[in-house]
Parts: sequence; structure tokens; C-alpha cells
Amino acid sequence: MSSLNPTSNESNHKRVILWILGSALFIGVVILGALGFLVLRNQPIGQAISGIMMTLFATNSTHTTWYITRAAGWVAYFLLWFSTLWGLVIPTKFFERFLSPTFVVDFHEYISLLALGFVLLHVSVLLIDQYLPFTLVQILVPFMAPYRPFLVGLGVLGFYLSLLVSITFYLRKRIGQKRFKAIHLLSFGGYIFALMHAFFSGSDSSLPMAQYIYMGSFLVIVFLTAYWIVRNRQIRQEKEDRARLARLTKVRGR
Repeated sequence: MSSLNPTSNESNHKRVILWILGSALFIGVVILGALGFLVLRNQPIGQAISGIMMTLFATNSTHTTWYITRAAGWVAYFLLWFSTLWGLVIPTKFFERFLSPTFVVDFHEYISLLALGFVLLHVSVLLIDQYLPFTLVQILVPFMAPYRPFLVGLGVLGFYLSLLVSITFYLRKRIGQKRFKAIHLLSFGGYIFALMHAFFSGSDSSLPMAQYIYMGSFLVIVFLTAYWIVRNRQIRQEKEDRARLARLTKVRGR
């Protein structure tokens, strides 16, 4: 990574920053729009807009927000799973056979941020849900939800862990590589909490296909994690063997 062109790295970081700002702007507009709807829905202009939306999209149905949060939850899970998978494969340098190292790392960041964006959409819709509305406190504070508080709380904790790991992408130079890698291990916790939240509290969890998807994706992560652990031990052992051989060579040279 140290051999990469500094100009290219700077350009890539600028693109990442612009992408983050654009995503934050989009998410902010969605949240502000939802809050604006809550404020204006009892006003004449709000009722007029509601009438138009009801005619076009049947927004008076309680199923509308349920479909949105359900779809956003599925997309968020797949993105988080894929981000975890990608992160486990990066140390093997498998992708570098086809892609540049800079792209491999940047794409990992993009997937993580995109997953967080869909998580925000997943929970923001609950603020305007007509069947089981959540308050902002119930969404932000773990284990405060009116529906399956423990399992929903695990989802909230998984989001916070994933958010922390994503933030460290941009603090790597300040915190150092060792701390960065240590904090990055929390991504496993973020994925496991998200999986437990989805598997045990998701509205589709009773469906056999949903169970197959959750279990299959989890087994892929288990396999890659085991491979990653074994490979790290092999690399560590090879380094120790080389260091031992270097010491013996130095002693014999005397």
C-alpha cells in the first residue's frame, strides 16, 4: 500500500469525502422530510399533500411503511454481510489479482457506508409508521423499543458498532494501524448483532427461504473467519521462523 501514488490516494480520499457528503445530504433530506411530514400533516397544506400522496401511492395503507422498512432492512443486511465478507477476503489479496489495492479498500468503505445509509432508512420510516410507530428515543436508545426490545436493541447496538468501525476508516493515521485493526474487529459484533436482530425479530424470519438465507450467509462468514484465523497464525509462525533463522545465522557468522 505504501507504494501507491500519493496523488492517486489524495484523489480517492476526495471522492470518498464527496460520496459521504452526498450520502449524508440524501439521508438528511429523507429525515427532514419525515419530520416535516409529522409537523405539517395536521395543517391544511399537509392534508392536501397527504390527499395527493394517498391517491398516487396509497400512503393511507399501514402496509406502505412496512414494505419500505422491510425492504430497507433486507438491503442493509445484505450490504453489511457483503462488507464483512469483503473485509475478510482483503488480507488474502485475492481481489488484487483483478483490481487495484486502492479500489479494493475504497470499495470496502463504500459498502460499509451504504449499509449504514439503508439502516438509517430502515429505522427512519418507523417514525411515521401508522401501525407500530417508534419515537426517536426508542430508535436511538437500545432496548427501549415497544416491539421485542431486546432483539431490536441488538440491532441498534449492531448499527453503533458498524458506525464506529466506519468512522475509523478516516482516523487511521491518528489512531495508528494497531488500534485501527483492533477496533475493526468490532465489525464482527456489528454483523452478529444485526443477524440476531434480523433472524429473531424480522417479519420474514418465519419463512423457510429467509431462514436459509440467514443461515447460509452466516456459515459463509464462519468459514471465512476460520480461514482468516488459521492464515494469520501461519503468517505469524512464518515470521517467527524467519526471525529465529536470522538469529541463528547471525550467531554462526560470529
